Amino acid sequence: MEIDNDKLRHGRVMVIGCGALGNEVLKNLVLMGVCHFTVVDFDYVELGNLTRSILFRRTDVGERKVDVVARRMKDIRPDVEVLTVFGNVAFDVGLGLFRKADVVVGCVDSRWARYCIQRLCLRAGKTWIDGGIIELEGTARVFKPDHNCYACSLGPIGMEELQRRMPCSGIIRRKEQAGHAPTTPIIASIIGAVEAQEAVKVMAGLPTSQRMFYYEGEHMTARTIDHNAWDDDCSLHETWEPVERREGLSLDTTVDELTQAGCTLLLNNPFVDHIVERETDVKTDVMSAAHLVEDFVESHPMLRYKPLSAFYQNEYSSIDSSFPHKQLTLREIGIPPYDIIRIKEENRIRYVEI
Repeated sequence: MEIDNDKLRHGRVMVIGCGALGNEVLKNLVLMGVCHFTVVDFDYVELGNLTRSILFRRTDVGERKVDVVARRMKDIRPDVEVLTVFGNVAFDVGLGLFRKADVVVGCVDSRWARYCIQRLCLRAGKTWIDGGIIELEGTARVFKPDHNCYACSLGPIGMEELQRRMPCSGIIRRKEQAGHAPTTPIIASIIGAVEAQEAVKVMAGLPTSQRMFYYEGEHMTARTIDHNAWDDDCSLHETWEPVERREGLSLDTTVDELTQAGCTLLLNNPFVDHIVERETDVKTDVMSAAHLVEDFVESHPMLRYKPLSAFYQNEYSSIDSSFPHKQLTLREIGIPPYDIIRIKEENRIRYVEI
């Protein structure tokens, strides 16, 4: 297999998740000569990461993972360019970043994160590579638009458990506390190498595997398994195109400026202006995207002891001329940088780049 070095040098890779698996993928791709990266993670370096993540050091504890891996990647190859996104892939990564990538590599540890990556990659028309590890087992697989879909592969039980976060880090930490040697560095090296290999093949325009790779270290066995799950009725199967550009439109554009042009903004993540306590009808202003409401309640001195279910949320999934907070900017209602927004205009949905 011959690889065109120019394609790697000019290729663009998005890596989501900077834990043990993400460390291996990033290290491998930098060594292969890839120079343009977007890295995404919402977490900080902990002491427990040091036994299984090649790019982290003791002096990094408490720092953002994305900042640390960017620094170490530049240590390996000074001409590397790294755009860091400190946030959650479900809400904080603009679709425009997916569109600019040649390939997306998922190094995450929950069904929900994989579901979100699949949704965004389908909207952007991009191939993504998924890896998963636990103890001595690991999997790697390639998801291509119009070919296979992570959501379609879950089945009814998997869909029910979709929003349940099941990170491997807690399992590993318990085993280390019990005096067991961590196995994650070994399995992360194996699966991370396979993910990086498939990413290189995508950038080089070479065929990728059509099957899921499964490695089981206890008995040193490996096999490949069919995973061509695709249901034509799946709600995720949508491509956002064509994408337009509009003069003067930015995150600092106000709702008033947008709606005065006769546009209705369709939000991916609802905006909440206030919550109302069910028992007392007391209203509290929030003014944030819906996914931040729980954090708002937990940090509020008067509300923090009450569950989120104790409140009604006054939220907006679409914003038109009747929206009462027209002075807010697109940034303030929760649109992330580099996003693609949906606008309803003249009874037609348009996709516009921020």
